[in-house]
Amino acid sequence: MRGELDRFHGRHGERLSSITRRFPAVDARYMTSEPDHLVLRPTYTLADQLTVEPNPLLALDDRARAHQIGMSRQEIAVALSHIELWRRIADGDDPAALILEDDVFLAPGFARRFRMTWSALLDADGRPDFDLIFLAYKDVTASKSISRPTPVRRQEPGIWEAAAYVLTRAGACKLLSRLPAYGPIDMWLNLQFASLRVFTAGHRLIEQRVDEPSTNSYSILPVLSQVGVIAREKPLLPAARKRRGPVIAFGDAGLGLTSLAKALSMLGYTCISDVDKMPTEELDRLVRGRRGRMFNAYVNVGGIDAGSLKAIASANRHALFIATSHVAGVDDLPSNRLLRCGSAVRDKWAVLSEFLEVEYPPFPYPDDADLGRRATISKTVLETARPATNLKADASPWVLSNRSRSWQGIRLRAEDSTCFDTTVSKWSAGDELPETMWKLRDDTFPSNLALFIPENVAVHDGAIALTLRAQRTSVREYTGAAMAGRGNYLYGTFGAELRPSNVTGVITGLFLHRNGPRHEIDIEFLGRNTTKMLVNVFYNPGPEGTKLEYGYRGTPTEIDLGFDASDDFHFYEIDWQPSRIAWKVDGVIVYERPIWYPTPLPDRPLEYNVNLWHSRSTEFAGYLDRTRLPAVAEVRSIVVAAEPFERRSDAHHVTATSRADGNTA
Repeated sequence: MRGELDRFHGRHGERLSSITRRFPAVDARYMTSEPDHLVLRPTYTLADQLTVEPNPLLALDDRARAHQIGMSRQEIAVALSHIELWRRIADGDDPAALILEDDVFLAPGFARRFRMTWSALLDADGRPDFDLIFLAYKDVTASKSISRPTPVRRQEPGIWEAAAYVLTRAGACKLLSRLPAYGPIDMWLNLQFASLRVFTAGHRLIEQRVDEPSTNSYSILPVLSQVGVIAREKPLLPAARKRRGPVIAFGDAGLGLTSLAKALSMLGYTCISDVDKMPTEELDRLVRGRRGRMFNAYVNVGGIDAGSLKAIASANRHALFIATSHVAGVDDLPSNRLLRCGSAVRDKWAVLSEFLEVEYPPFPYPDDADLGRRATISKTVLETARPATNLKADASPWVLSNRSRSWQGIRLRAEDSTCFDTTVSKWSAGDELPETMWKLRDDTFPSNLALFIPENVAVHDGAIALTLRAQRTSVREYTGAAMAGRGNYLYGTFGAELRPSNVTGVITGLFLHRNGPRHEIDIEFLGRNTTKMLVNVFYNPGPEGTKLEYGYRGTPTEIDLGFDASDDFHFYEIDWQPSRIAWKVDGVIVYERPIWYPTPLPDRPLEYNVNLWHSRSTEFAGYLDRTRLPAVAEVRSIVVAAEPFERRSDAHHVTATSRADGNTA
């Protein structure tokens, strides 16, 4: 920014940087409490959004006014940062100030055009005759960009961005008097136009940089996806970057090694951690410096002692070491290869990102309970397993794409596969669906060509019928059906007795899901072939709110059932534990995934869903057979054996499990 500002001079010849003050923004990563509600209310409505930017697919009605949206942490931090600057301007001596966010550049012709804009908005005495001028903005009321010689008065909403604007002291006082703000700050400013003298420059004078993409999370995007406005999504895959390493981390128990492993994973490392034994072939390749390793980060892994640390350092000239406590064998390593990251280090992201030469992450550093070294065992494929075919998976640091056919994942000893206390809740079609536990969804998602509506869930012949039909709405040409649990769960067993639809192009799903970061555990029946059951896992690392949503395909596997699921009812279950996921049919395990087979297991609270939908992907689901609509899937019973996460005593330590040494973490 200093280099950018030094390109221009003020009217007295001084560089702009000499009359500029830098103010630290509020950092979303370290906000520890809710904002003062007298200053900022962290919720807004869909109606507020539609007031600024109407959408032809959505009505500004009572439903939109009632649809509450929670601001993201980044939006809250941005809003508080701007409000703090308004206070400084209101309390200062200058009649006006130009506020710039730190990712802007001054467009060609800035000085000349700004002089014209400023001159047009002075009163007869040469004082600013306005409250606010937007110099960087997106006008959603205009179909195309229009350049005007003079500023334009804005009394109606329709302006996005608050990256660059001039605010007078009087304008700052008016904005402060209208607090609390609510919603993204640029949206809230629009809602104040009627009470202020607001202008936009006749031409965008300042632009936001495109070579520094924002890492902010925007709360409106998931909502627009749910209501069906966003109809297509771009598959998200992490950039293929070669990370420094391999990285080997070690230290005493209880000093944050589990959190360190999660942090390395968030940075894009394929990390094995918290086990008492490393796979023999993997350890041999690491110690000898050979290629073909499955992992590039090893945290708190048994088999790596003082002797092997020296061998690893010698055989791998790029190997890096992280110690959370003193460990003999690495003291002679140079500082560029050894990082001491003990409990006294307050900003672990700072030292870690500098050591690994990566950008400081935009997410909070993880705070997981230490797992300790869990006891591993060797185990062959289950004898009861049905024939399984692995389909094309996502390419990501959290999917082992180079595993051998003999790889069986990392299996933990039974007593270390903790099963938490559970509450069993059952529902069958003869009972009324309890509204306290279940909701009927009225939304959608981009790859779903149907809009879920509650009317498509109804009792039919002793079962609940989920129906998909050709029915035009403002956002979709089809309507589907979905039931979702009202609570979230961390581990447990989730089952349903159902008969899926066999209509091509239609998918019957029984699954657990969350966003931020995205985790998912699936059972899906593709109508084009209901003799097979698709199971799938999506995994992204990070604490609550982490903006990691990578994954379009997940890690899908097709299970040959040996019967046609659409012929009759069968009971299907997902048994999800910290150390493995088992999929069952009629009480028999048909498929199982331990840790890193081929991905880590979801370890964040998930929501339970049953649905019927029409996929946009014909490659995945086939072409819809419209002649067979309406399509119906039937559910005769649902069983949940899990304790709602909100009631769990360890709700703030979501990865807690038992340790191999018999202690609990």
